[in-house]
Amino acid sequence: MGISHYIKEIGRGKQGARSLTREQAADLFGQVLDGAVTDLEVGAFCLAMRIKGETAQEMAGFLDATHVRLQRVPAGAKPLVVLPSYNGARKLPVLTPLLALLLARRGVPVLIHGTATESSRVFVSDVLAALGIHALAAIRAVDAGEVAYAPTELLCPGLKRLLDVRRVVGLRNSSHSLVKLMNPCDGPAVIVSSYTHPEYAVAMAQVFELMGSTALLLRGTEGEVVADARRLPQMNGFIRGQRVQLETGQRGTLTDLPDLPKDIDAHSTAAYIQTVLAGTKPVPASMALQVEHILRLSDSL
Repeated sequence: MGISHYIKEIGRGKQGARSLTREQAADLFGQVLDGAVTDLEVGAFCLAMRIKGETAQEMAGFLDATHVRLQRVPAGAKPLVVLPSYNGARKLPVLTPLLALLLARRGVPVLIHGTATESSRVFVSDVLAALGIHALAAIRAVDAGEVAYAPTELLCPGLKRLLDVRRVVGLRNSSHSLVKLMNPCDGPAVIVSSYTHPEYAVAMAQVFELMGSTALLLRGTEGEVVADARRLPQMNGFIRGQRVQLETGQRGTLTDLPDLPKDIDAHSTAAYIQTVLAGTKPVPASMALQVEHILRLSDSL
């Protein structure tokens, strides 16, 4: 066993590195998730892939290995809407809980999964706790109209360990992209995913096509999967891997800007979310459209 022979292929630098097949990538990533390799090998893998970049086939292999090891959420009567949340708030409030609650209000089950990946941001778990939604103690089915939050370690402890490598080396690795692409449900699901740079949109779309995923992909807010309240982003959809255009988007800033909270701490964000849900403040227009597109994708399953 061991992954040194794979590191020799992917670790030859940006120009000299060779890509792995889907099967090789699955074998490598499975060993990493299982803790079957040394910390030195894990670090070498993370840095080599960071320099080389993942191909769609490699990411599909990483997902294959992950899906085998996940504690899957049991399928319910309706397709699960999956909201990965790993970036948190840096300058703007993290409104992933608002998106989740708007969807749940329409009768769909919603799972948020995530973990804090650094110390200086406000994360979704903080805002959810301020709203009275606490982390699951064990994986279970999510009811229609319910929002549930699963910490990453509950879904896959090995994946949480790999995400935590960032705290040591200071750089993201393949797991930070993978968590935005995986389906933690043992049944049909709509994966809502986001990218921060346009080149990632192309790569992520290729993975959704390879995996036959049903998903919505957009440029999110500071890495979160929520449509930016200040503008209308392009939104691409995938139905069982087939691409569909959902929203062409709009250049520039919207003229009618929402009254977002100036403070991004958990309690200020939760208070804003509660006023929107109560109808005191309007739902940001871009988010309202995002909700409708997600529901359309859910209805397709």
